[in-house]
Amino acid sequence: MKARVKWVEGMSFLGESGSGHTFLMDGAPEAGGRNLGVRPMEAMLIGAGGCTAFDVVLILKRSRADVTDCVVELTSERAETDPKVFTKIHFHFIVTGRNLKPELVNRAINLSAEKYCSASIMLAKTAELTHDFEIREVAA
Repeated sequence: MKARVKWVEGMSFLGESGSGHTFLMDGAPEAGGRNLGVRPMEAMLIGAGGCTAFDVVLILKRSRADVTDCVVELTSERAETDPKVFTKIHFHFIVTGRNLKPELVNRAINLSAEKYCSASIMLAKTAELTHDFEIREVAA
């Protein structure tokens, strides 16, 4: 896997993935940024959410669950001193579908957290990770 980050101006940087996608990162105004994009640490947190959501949806689909939506809401805490690593991250999954079984959703989340999600497993080296979920039934 490769990536490239290019300084644009001020404290803005353009992230370019090896697969050809880009996104803008910028600093907070108090750090010289203009608030034009996500902060790099926000991108890390979003990446962990995307990684685990991908796993959960894939596991549920492979289990033939009728899943129609998956949202992961993340809250985090960071160390107060440099390096300001994540110290706590909570993943709240909102999984929507038809007749979803709580045991199956829980199993998918645990498999992602313990075996498949490289991003969250890596972040678990410095942060306490917690998870919970809710299931929403699709209206017929």
